[in-house]
Amino acid sequence: MEYRKLGSTGLDVSRLCLGCMTYGVPDRGTHPWTLDEERSRPLLRQAVEAGINFFDTANIYSDGTSEEIVGRALKEFTRRDEVVIATKVNGRMHEGPNGAGLSRKAILQEIDNSLRRLGTDYVDLYQIHRFDPDVPIEETIEALHDVVKAGKARYIGASSMYAWQFATMLHVAEANGWTRFATMQNYVNLLYREEEREMLPLCEAEGVGMIPWSPLARGRLTRPWNAETERTQSDAFGKTLYEHSADADRRVIEAVAEVAAGRGVAPAQVALAWVLAKPMVSAPIIGASKPGHLDDAVAALDLVLSEEEIARLESPYVPHAVVGFS
Repeated sequence: MEYRKLGSTGLDVSRLCLGCMTYGVPDRGTHPWTLDEERSRPLLRQAVEAGINFFDTANIYSDGTSEEIVGRALKEFTRRDEVVIATKVNGRMHEGPNGAGLSRKAILQEIDNSLRRLGTDYVDLYQIHRFDPDVPIEETIEALHDVVKAGKARYIGASSMYAWQFATMLHVAEANGWTRFATMQNYVNLLYREEEREMLPLCEAEGVGMIPWSPLARGRLTRPWNAETERTQSDAFGKTLYEHSADADRRVIEAVAEVAAGRGVAPAQVALAWVLAKPMVSAPIIGASKPGHLDDAVAALDLVLSEEEIARLESPYVPHAVVGFS
């Protein structure tokens, strides 16, 4: 396993971050395709044994059960000081007022709930799960700053939003002497490259580490165009990401398959190697529901694409409508 600093921080993270949305009670929340605890634990153990020390979850994943499963597994498979645990806040956790969002009340309430579910005194990275237009930016950032000063989080991060929104948040934090965002978790893969226009340059200029979600486009870059899985059939959010760009996406997927065949490797390795080649990316967030998914991800670390291969992968792309911010 390779390790690098997380953005401009001194924190060492594995070049791969294991996304833990896959692990949770299937009939809790909105992800019926998730793996229950018995099926999740072997994959979490495999990740630890492969040298992955970076794990990302969220309070909303499977109604909090993802945090519970991940917390119990990591406590058994490794030491707390050897892993970097990231979680997120914003999604609705209960009905009625203050059950979601980035108000001071919600943030201070949900960090305690996440720590309880994870079974830890602190998280290494606490992230806002999208931008909340209904709460003053100052209120959100000061609350996050207080979470850090209370020792409940080591760093803070943000996720998909417009670049102007993130730039404003960075400015507000700096102007008030509050904790600065260390990371941006945004949507980057060969099927969706709109972040290359503004967010990637902003993060590079500001020294913000990038930990892209869905680098394999929810698995679409790993299999033939018409292949169906249980997740593609029930993943309502995933459908919103790709329903308007089918023709262009098909050509990209075919290019990935061609490059992979020429190298004699799995398409997943090629698609992930493309993301890893971007210098501002600290660690893409990979999902794994089978042992082979982790094997391919680790193998991608050793795959260096040529300029010609990168051009072949990128040439079919056409501009896409902005998605992933909600």
